[in-house]
Amino acid sequence: MVTSVEPPIVVGVDGSEASMRAVDWAADEAGLRGVGLRLVHASSWGEEYEGITLAQDLVRDSGRPVTAETVVEAAAHRALRGHTDLEVSTEVLFGEPVPTLLSGAANASALVLGSRGRSGIADRVLGSVSLTVAARASCPVMVLRGSHDNRATCGIHRRIVLGVGEGTPDDAFLRFAYREAQARGAVLEAVRAWRRPVRKAADSPLMAGGPARPPEQLAVQVLEKALSGAPPQVRLHRRTVEGTPHRVLLGASATADLVVIGARRRHGHPRPQLSRVAHVLLHHGACPIAVVPHWR
Repeated sequence: MVTSVEPPIVVGVDGSEASMRAVDWAADEAGLRGVGLRLVHASSWGEEYEGITLAQDLVRDSGRPVTAETVVEAAAHRALRGHTDLEVSTEVLFGEPVPTLLSGAANASALVLGSRGRSGIADRVLGSVSLTVAARASCPVMVLRGSHDNRATCGIHRRIVLGVGEGTPDDAFLRFAYREAQARGAVLEAVRAWRRPVRKAADSPLMAGGPARPPEQLAVQVLEKALSGAPPQVRLHRRTVEGTPHRVLLGASATADLVVIGARRRHGHPRPQLSRVAHVLLHHGACPIAVVPHWR
């Protein structure tokens, strides 16, 4: 059985097939890190997701009423199918989804949420929960977007994208990305977007395609500075791309197994918010998205 002094991976389970796929992915993630897995269910979820399509694990056992306890029990059985040595715990908390998940994330290595295969009002509710939790959680939040294969250990592309934004990333943010790449044996591609300034003069070197491109050079310098302390064992690629950050990273998500972005926080700030980049990726990303808090 996996035992570790590190906090467990926490996954929110609401009884849907999307959340059960998140359990599969989170179990892999816990196995990669050598930590436990905690399955959390909010007691009010049944009311929030009216018309929910139950996971096959629950439908098969139709002779029993679906309760909070049967939901987490089915999730635990699913987690242990491919990870018999995994330490799995379950918890049913009374309250609304957002405060419940934030409470569960208070002592977690990461929080995993599913958001695929939903529609209508259920999709809007889940999207709202994911955005709010990602903005406020004190640990990394991993939201399973796109057509991922439900596994963290055998990604299709063997490529993790790290979005390097404004300012110097803190050590925790970079360590998270390095660790994910190493654990998966994946290339870590650090991406910095840049934009050509608008110039009125038609004969400007920037407008005329001259050799000097300060914005691109600055992007290269930002990457070099941010990644100067990268461990030598990490297979690191640096890439600068012209365009807005949200469009660049959204495009990169199509051929990645995970996109890692930061969420800047200020100590004592009462209402932390996500950037436009995070909003776009969490709504439209083509692969799982990890939102890692930056503190300043």
